[in-house]
Amino acid sequence: MKCIDKLLSLLLVACLGLGLVSCGSESTDQTSYDLETTSYQYGITKVNNISDVSFYGSNLCVTDQDNFGIDQVDSQVAGAGGVFNLATGQCTYGQNLFGKMYPASTTKILTCLVAIEQADLDTQVTVSAHAADQTADSSVANLAEGDAMTLKDLLYGLMLRSGNDAAIAIAETIGGSEEGFAKLMNEKAAALGATHSHFVTPHGLHEDDHYTTVYDMYLIFQAAVQNETFLQIISTPSYDVSYTGADGQAKSQTWVSTNRYLNGKESAPAGFTVVGGKTGTTYEAGYCLVLYSYNDQNQPIISIVYNSDCTLNLYYLMNELLYTFGEAPS
Repeated sequence: MKCIDKLLSLLLVACLGLGLVSCGSESTDQTSYDLETTSYQYGITKVNNISDVSFYGSNLCVTDQDNFGIDQVDSQVAGAGGVFNLATGQCTYGQNLFGKMYPASTTKILTCLVAIEQADLDTQVTVSAHAADQTADSSVANLAEGDAMTLKDLLYGLMLRSGNDAAIAIAETIGGSEEGFAKLMNEKAAALGATHSHFVTPHGLHEDDHYTTVYDMYLIFQAAVQNETFLQIISTPSYDVSYTGADGQAKSQTWVSTNRYLNGKESAPAGFTVVGGKTGTTYEAGYCLVLYSYNDQNQPIISIVYNSDCTLNLYYLMNELLYTFGEAPS
């Protein structure tokens, strides 16, 4: 009987094996590895003991803590903040890092990055009536319907003057509409791991469904500062632009950065060199600043303050964060 049972077991295994082979022959996984191709070509092997694999997040500042270090600074003047040392991969300060925040015009960091990656900087952009039609209290680059300039010039109006008119003109040119461009923004944010954000507009004027987190904005900004064009733009204190009006006549103006470190209204702590960043202000978002700087050890630092109660406290807290948490570890 044991021999019969053993024979039946062997027959059952053989049948299962045939069944598995049969299932495999019915369909082909279109994303499967080609067995005729070496693993080296897929970048999943080692050569001279050095792996070619680059894991997502391996070069990022990672933390699972929402709040730390807040008792060492006057954190009560803001709703959220963070300090990230890109050289050491450390998040050295966290205040409501993963909480939902309204980004205001710091949104334009993502707008600028998407524009740089999606379009030729020499593209001619003509300002639409919709883009030029801004309310009196809106931050604008003073553009009029029919004004024409290159995308690169317009990006300076976006990032230095924080022009909402520039943001819409860029969005319409690249995305076909604000909604179309917002789709590109959300796709880029998701690709960078900023999965707790949702963007509705290219400028950041308040919408309930337009939000981010300090940590998500760090992820977006750290990708942006790796782009030389982006760095060139945000590090510029002022920009002289010449363009053509709707009547064909030459026009010009100067855009001055809203970043008080760049326009000379504020000074960073001793030992820190501010490269640039982006400001943002709405009633709902409060006063916001995303900053890129270097400490005295030449280590790149990203520091963020969201929802501060006034401009004075925004820069006061930013300086506290740099001085207390931006220094190189001893």
